Amino acid sequence: MARLRSDDKREAILTAAAGVFAERGLAAPTSAISKAAGVAEGSLFTYFPTKDDLINALYREIKLGLAGAMMSGFSRQADVRGKLRHIWDSYVNWGIAHPAQRKVLAQLQVSDKLTRETRAVGSAPFAEVQVMARQAVEQGVVRDMPIEVFTSTIDAMATATMELIASNPSQADKYRSLGFEVVWSGIRNG
Repeated sequence: MARLRSDDKREAILTAAAGVFAERGLAAPTSAISKAAGVAEGSLFTYFPTKDDLINALYREIKLGLAGAMMSGFSRQADVRGKLRHIWDSYVNWGIAHPAQRKVLAQLQVSDKLTRETRAVGSAPFAEVQVMARQAVEQGVVRDMPIEVFTSTIDAMATATMELIASNPSQADKYRSLGFEVVWSGIRNG
């Protein structure tokens, strides 16, 4: 008789994978992930038939969690600066609260292991942010730039801000605000 699958085991494997990949890179063996999750290696493959399946599931899980954090409380009535500030604060706060996920997400985003479908699933929750960015360009609020430059600029400064906060938590509010002001100064039009 086949064993019943458990959502708790699946979640433990994904959590362990984030930690192990963050520490050892995506080449880390599945045996290390199984050990960290407290499950037999065969159990890991019950939930994720291949390591690539695990990598793709982890990416989707992280991206959906990040989207939930960033879009929670998002005000569609705010001006562009207010919307962007909400996204900025939420992203930085998420990164500080989830350092392993943040670190492994950076690895996953450049991985050739992600399928086109997985990338699409990971991008879908951020469509509203991309629409906001395009509208801000059309309205002349921010500089006319490709969306990938817009998002890369924000991501690079957010990463620097998160690292500063991690090294000096007592300055979190100051660094978060200054980081946003640098981004805003760099992308606003005029």
